[in-house]
Amino acid sequence: MRIGFNLPVSGPMAAPKTMVRIARLGEQLGFDYLTLTDHLVLPDTSVPGYPYSESGSFYSPDPGHRHEQLIAATYVAARTERIRLVLAVMVVPHRPAVLAAKMLSTLDVLSGGRLTVGIGAGWLQPELEAVAMTPFAERGAVTDEYLDAFRTLWTEEKPLIEGKYVRYKDLVFDPKPVQKPHPPLWIGGESGPSMRRAARLGDAWYPIGSNNAHLLDTLPRLEAGIARLRKLTAAAGRDPDAVGVVYRVKRHGQAAPPATDGNRRLFTGSIDLVLQDIAALRRIGVTALDFDFEGRDADRAAAEMERFKAEVLDRV
Repeated sequence: MRIGFNLPVSGPMAAPKTMVRIARLGEQLGFDYLTLTDHLVLPDTSVPGYPYSESGSFYSPDPGHRHEQLIAATYVAARTERIRLVLAVMVVPHRPAVLAAKMLSTLDVLSGGRLTVGIGAGWLQPELEAVAMTPFAERGAVTDEYLDAFRTLWTEEKPLIEGKYVRYKDLVFDPKPVQKPHPPLWIGGESGPSMRRAARLGDAWYPIGSNNAHLLDTLPRLEAGIARLRKLTAAAGRDPDAVGVVYRVKRHGQAAPPATDGNRRLFTGSIDLVLQDIAALRRIGVTALDFDFEGRDADRAAAEMERFKAEVLDRV
């Protein structure tokens, strides 16, 4: 099982020197990958509407600058050596398909093949309408067609694409990604369409357990979600076990009331319980976990990462 952590690209910890410090620390401590999120513009984050918290509010509003995801990933790639770079997740409709495919391929080459592309269709309508060239209501179909275009551009010598949203003919696409056939695709989202997308073409399914509409916050709920994924993968004509499962942990080692199904929420309680959850998730097929240490203070985040190494990494 691979273990990663979130690298902030916004707020007080997104200063360039801090990002490099935390990325290099993660590499030194033995984390397998770091993640970077993708928002280009945000509305007032005090207004409820965030799908991944009980209140609908963002966990911690981030005043100040917010870096563009792919440029930030390239900057971090140039200042690290081994750690993988996971886009968690890239909102596919934000960027035109051919441009995005080119940027991702270039990033894979420049990083020496360390890129993993997390994929999402987007949920924030005002943001998507401000930056995308396609309608918000069609974001699922756009994401599917763009992903098919990515794979065509990355793998075919003479790409030909004649879709509704993407057209490409008689042009050269280079460089191809270092990783073959292409960088791993981790498909985010917990809804039916997201899971079907993961089943059809994902290297991994990448849910967050706290989506109020599709909760995966307890072991029985996550087991049921993985069982659905296996059925969908088989229905897509693939080996049911072909798709890995990556679980994003927003909070760990903290007290919390039971979930609405009556079970303990995953990764709550003592460190011993966190270790038990890691073992349980490994048994049910989870292939990677990433944890959040971002806080709002670099020294505190670094100390939490070092403590996590001693309490968790060194014991798994």
